[in-house]
Amino acid sequence: MKILVVDDEQDLCDILQFNLENEGYEVDTVNSAEEALRLPLSVYSLILLDVMMGEMSGFQMARRLKDDASTASIPIIFITALDGEDNTVRGLNIGADDYISKPLSMKEVKARVKAVLRRTAGEARWHAENGAADGDTVACGTLVIDRMSKSVTVGGVAVQLTKIEFELLLLLVSQAGKVFSREELLRRCWPKDTYVLDRTVDVNITRLRKKIGEYGQCIKTRFGYGYTFKK
Repeated sequence: MKILVVDDEQDLCDILQFNLENEGYEVDTVNSAEEALRLPLSVYSLILLDVMMGEMSGFQMARRLKDDASTASIPIIFITALDGEDNTVRGLNIGADDYISKPLSMKEVKARVKAVLRRTAGEARWHAENGAADGDTVACGTLVIDRMSKSVTVGGVAVQLTKIEFELLLLLVSQAGKVFSREELLRRCWPKDTYVLDRTVDVNITRLRKKIGEYGQCIKTRFGYGYTFKK
C-alpha cells in the first residue's frame, strides 16, 4: 500500500517515512499541499496531512480532495500541533478519518494507520461482495447514490459530499424508514478509535440536508431517538 506524507517539516517526513516503510508500506513525502496536489493522488491508499503549512493549509487541501470524485474516497489522517476540541471537530467534519496531535508517538501513528487502512479495506471488500447482489446504486426519486464511484446526483446534477456525509446518506437511504441513533451513526460512519462528539452527527446531518436539496427534508429527526430517511 502507498502512503503519502504531506508536512513542511522535512525531519518529520523522514521519521514517518522510515517508520512506515519498516511496517511494509511504500511511502512518498512532500513538503506542501501545492506540491502534493501536483501528484497522481489516486494511487495512494492513505494521506498523512499536516494542518499548518505554507500558503495552503491541510484543511484547505483536504476540502479540495473531498470535493473531487477521483480523490474523495482516499482516507486522510491529520497530523498537527493544533489542539482543542474545535480543531478536532473541524478536521473530522471536512471528512478526515483520524486526527493525531504533535508531538507524535510513532507507536500511536502506526496503530492508527493500521486501523484506518483495515477499516477502508473492509469497506472495499463489503462493496465488492454486496455490490452485485444489491446493485451499484441506491436511489430515491432523482436522488441517486453510486456505491462504486462514491458519487451522488440529484436530478442528474452532481452533489459534492465529504466521505462522512456520503456514508451517512448511503446508510440512511439504503435502510429508509429505520431510525438510527446518534451512537449507531457514529459507530457505522466514523472511523473506529476516533473521539467524536454526538453533536458532530448533528452538524453533518445539517450540512447533508442542505446539499441534497429537496431530499434534505426526507432526513427526519426523531427526537429522543435519532435520524431516519423517509420520502
